[in-house]
Amino acid sequence: DEVLISRILLNLLSNAIKYSPAGGQVQLTLAVENDDMVLRIKDEGLGIPSDKQVAIFDTNFRLPSHESINGTGLGLSIVRDCVQLHDGTIVVESTLGEGSTFIIRLPIRE
Repeated sequence: DEVLISRILLNLLSNAIKYSPAGGQVQLTLAVENDDMVLRIKDEGLGIPSDKQVAIFDTNFRLPSHESINGTGLGLSIVRDCVQLHDGTIVVESTLGEGSTFIIRLPIRE
């Protein structure tokens, strides 16, 4: 569903840009692994503490350290829901002060 895919991309790319410092790089890669489309969005932003990485997908969740940056806390829960509607998965790999990588796996259907 191209509408759901565009919501995934819009939310993740806008977050990557919003939470990265000026001049920081954002990378988007797309690959096919086995029978999955794998989308990776990597930023050089603030990073997410390891004990909060699961909670970031909860509706209205915002990290206290990120409250000075505009947002509603809805974007990642919308991404999670769009990914789940495609029977996919989303995970985050992140280190404080070094950035985050969001990895989405969506099954390819014929």
